[in-house]
Formats: sequence, C-alpha cells, structure tokens
Amino acid sequence: MATKNSSIKSLRPGHYVMIDDEPCKVLKITLSKPGKHGSTKARVDALGLFDGRKRSLLKPADAGVTVPIIEKNKAQVISVSGDFVQLMNLEDYSTFDASIPAEFKGKLQSGQEVGYWKIGNRILVKEA
Repeated sequence: MATKNSSIKSLRPGHYVMIDDEPCKVLKITLSKPGKHGSTKARVDALGLFDGRKRSLLKPADAGVTVPIIEKNKAQVISVSGDFVQLMNLEDYSTFDASIPAEFKGKLQSGQEVGYWKIGNRILVKEA
C-alpha cells in the first residue's frame, strides 16, 4: 500500500492516517500536558474507511505516523450484481470490481458515473 510518513502533530480532523494497517479518517486529536517524567502525548481517534470501526492511536506528540496515499478517480458502472459493482476507469478504460457501500445500495445503475478512491489495491466508491 502506498504511504508516506508524517508527524502526528501535523494531523487534523478530516485527515487520513494508517492505524493497524487500515486507512482511517481522523475524527479527533487530543494532546495531554507534559508531565514530570514524560513528554506530551497525542491521542488520535479515527474511523476505518473500509470497515467503519473506531480505532485510536496513542503516541508521543513528536512521533511519526504513516499516511495513506489516496488516488481519486472517476469510473463508469458497467454492471451491478448483488453487493458488488463492476467499474471502468474513464482515463485508461481498465475494469475492476468493488463492493458497494451501504449508502449506495440500490442507487447504482449501469452507465452511471461514480467517483472512487483507490487506496493501495483496495477500491472505495465515494460518490454516485
């Protein structure tokens, strides 16, 4: 999966971070005060993009984290079968399958254009 390194201090709500090898959207960041025997700690609360699970990360505020590289593209729906949709990229005409998120079930039709995110080799349909 394509990632880059960043510091935990540079994260803001709405940014993306890798927690337990899962891309997550940052919901909240809390910084604690430095204590007598330690440095400032940062707690990051995030929501998994693919599974919807809440995850948290607790590290020193000057520590590094990995951030996923997200490719945003457009595709056309070729066919819908059950919980999966077959898409064709509008730039290079490659075809691939993706699972349909809960908010788009029953709304996707053949010939429709959708926006999708490619994170590593996983596909997430984001707009219909």
